[in-house]
Amino acid sequence: MQVDGVWTPRQLCISSNRHTTMHLQRKLDDFKLGELLGTGTVGTVYAAEDRTTGQEVAVKILLPEVSLDRNIVARFEREMLILSKLSHPNIIRYYGGGGHDFDRQGATAAGGHGVHRLFYAMELVHGGSLKQVLTSGKLPWQQAVRYGIKVCSALQHAHNYGIVHRDLKPGNLYLTYNGELKLGDFGIALDTGEASLTATGLIVGSYLYMAPEQIRGETGRIGNQTDLYALGCILYEMLVGRPPFQGATFAQIFDQHLKDDPVPLVELDPSLPKSLCDIVMQCLAKNPYQRPLNARHVQGVLSELDVSWDREDEIYRAELSRLRKIFDAGVIYDQGALPEVSWARLGMLAGMVVVICLLFWLFANLS
Repeated sequence: MQVDGVWTPRQLCISSNRHTTMHLQRKLDDFKLGELLGTGTVGTVYAAEDRTTGQEVAVKILLPEVSLDRNIVARFEREMLILSKLSHPNIIRYYGGGGHDFDRQGATAAGGHGVHRLFYAMELVHGGSLKQVLTSGKLPWQQAVRYGIKVCSALQHAHNYGIVHRDLKPGNLYLTYNGELKLGDFGIALDTGEASLTATGLIVGSYLYMAPEQIRGETGRIGNQTDLYALGCILYEMLVGRPPFQGATFAQIFDQHLKDDPVPLVELDPSLPKSLCDIVMQCLAKNPYQRPLNARHVQGVLSELDVSWDREDEIYRAELSRLRKIFDAGVIYDQGALPEVSWARLGMLAGMVVVICLLFWLFANLS
């Protein structure tokens, strides 16, 4: 059953959608929930054990207060659908999902009553996020290249399936204690093969890493190169310890993304390889058509640097020691962190834009 073109929560896992196969149907009772790992604006994440396999997983459950919001439910469904398409060693693995009836106290509701909340199970990453790592400063350029190669590989896989992440940032890149990288949080990803859930002109993303076309709300220009701009921002931050643009407010940062050129990497650190500086700056081009052709191209440039490493083992061991110290001192799992641009803030921003446009129109007509 559909409501205004959106699948209802109860019908998600038994729909005839070509991407939602029966083997991805799961019941919440399939999982033994454990420690609360985090709570975000739409979901709560728990450590859990898959009772059928004994495997450790993470289970994300939609919050009760948003489970009746059709737009949020549709986005959660879309996130499940997207994850079910992807299978890559550098992308958080999806283990299926479904819905469960909860009472007001969060316990199972008898007789199908209560609030129907969607959930899905995914890979549990023991470690932390790149965001945590960057709080202690920049990385050796060799390690930045190592991580960049893995991000490129994940992006290319997603792009091959028509998925644009749209929210690539350090907080969505998870690292294990062994330095393995996993891309996660596809909550606002664009599936180019499905109907869009984002209204034209709506800004979605995280302001430190947003491409100019995202800021302008140019949905027709948002594509794979949008993710490459965010990749450029992340590589820049890994190499010099700060994003390319900073400011006191997101409006100031938006303005820099739209108008200013970042300080060239070679000026901030002359020891960086020229080809590395060039590819990062190309990713940061304002015009998406001036950015690299695809993530595979960026990966190729980085890979050429990767094979010319000196002191590789020494740098790798030092980075693993750094990861352990950071992750042991902080939050183990960052999946539930609040997004940098919330839906409430985006709504307020959109309202402000409408009011300003209306005032300009009134002024022009009165003049």
